[in-house]
Amino acid sequence: MEENKHVTIYDIAERLNLATSTISRALKDHHTISDKTIKKVKKTAEEMGFVPNTLAAGLRGNKTRTIGVLIPTVTQPFLSSLISGIEITAQKSDYTVIIMQSHDSYEEEVNMAKSLYSNRVSGVICSLAMETRDTAHFHQFSNNSIPLVFVDRVPKDYNTYRVVIDNYTAGYKATKHLIEQGCIRIAHLTAGSELGNLYNERKRGYIEALKDHNIPVEEELIINLNSVTYEDGVKASNALFDLKPMPDGLFAPGDILAVSAVQTAKKRGIKVPEEFKVIGFNNDPISQILDPNLSTITHPAEKMGKAAAEIIIKNLKSSKNDDAKEIAFLNTEVLARESSSKE
Repeated sequence: MEENKHVTIYDIAERLNLATSTISRALKDHHTISDKTIKKVKKTAEEMGFVPNTLAAGLRGNKTRTIGVLIPTVTQPFLSSLISGIEITAQKSDYTVIIMQSHDSYEEEVNMAKSLYSNRVSGVICSLAMETRDTAHFHQFSNNSIPLVFVDRVPKDYNTYRVVIDNYTAGYKATKHLIEQGCIRIAHLTAGSELGNLYNERKRGYIEALKDHNIPVEEELIINLNSVTYEDGVKASNALFDLKPMPDGLFAPGDILAVSAVQTAKKRGIKVPEEFKVIGFNNDPISQILDPNLSTITHPAEKMGKAAAEIIIKNLKSSKNDDAKEIAFLNTEVLARESSSKE
């Protein structure tokens, strides 16, 4: 059998010296096939790595002009813009896009990856789920020459394409901005596993900025979250406000967390920015609606989506496999607004 070839019922038939019609019926538990043959066929199919093709029979064994996109959710503005960039680029090259959500669940991510593979997608773009610790479920793409691009939330060690920003520098910029506004006790919310380095890098930038400005790193001011939801942000903010003394600034690695901090502060009678300054991340639409307007870090989501799709399409058109590479967008910027302004 040729390397990287999708296993078909013809391969199983050849292995067992049976008719393809028999294999097809056995896989469907057809009543005309004996239980012994059904068990033998299914066992062989599993051993050979056979995956039922859910597409039309005429497409059997082939890849479609479809790009699979596996992301945590479509409701986050950043991910919505990412999808937009992917679709714009894909449509220009006559590719369609399948979007699947993991809801930050490792189990769902594994299931969705299997589904994309069984649907014979031409390539896959993925932003990892928060729970993901193991990326073995992506080997089915890499082992079968299906181009794979990780975006934003990427694994540390996986030999494939990545599209990211320089999260360390972005975290440094955000923290330095608060220091320049007069903050000396800056809190930070972080999240994610050791597998994905997005939040770890933003935290590293935060710590280095404090050190470079001779501000002590206080562990009680760093809170690790299980997820980046509004509710988690409220809980973390209340914990910070209960400290004596409470922090005078916060770098939140996502705008939804920053928004929760601002609104929690207002409910507790803490003035923003006079007593507590905040900067978020992503420049979501809500950052300009919030009162006071939220300072934030820009995140080129649509540009990242376009770049990821371009990598997939270029790879599919090329007769040779380029070495995996990482694309770093360095053009993140601080958008200074009311939530972090000096008194």
